[in-house]
Amino acid sequence: MGNSLKSAQFLIDSRLADAARGNADAAYELGMVYSSGASGIDMDLIEAHKWFNIAALKGSAQAPYMRAEVAEDMTAREIIEAQKQARAWLQLTSLRAA
Repeated sequence: MGNSLKSAQFLIDSRLADAARGNADAAYELGMVYSSGASGIDMDLIEAHKWFNIAALKGSAQAPYMRAEVAEDMTAREIIEAQKQARAWLQLTSLRAA
């Protein structure tokens, strides 16, 4: 794996761990990475919407605006899928914390 791919994977892994602990900024950063395709990560609007949704629920003030912006380029089915994935993530991480 190249250095840029290792770096991108490290970014994702560290942000996922922080997001699992309820860190809104980490979830927001994941949304930014997936919405822009930054750090060598493929752009994925479903993932971006999911993470902005989670960040908004955890208290990020900017996340609802970014979620709405991403949603403009998504179909209704994609938004439903992103919401489903966000609920599943929140349920999984709340079970781990218990």
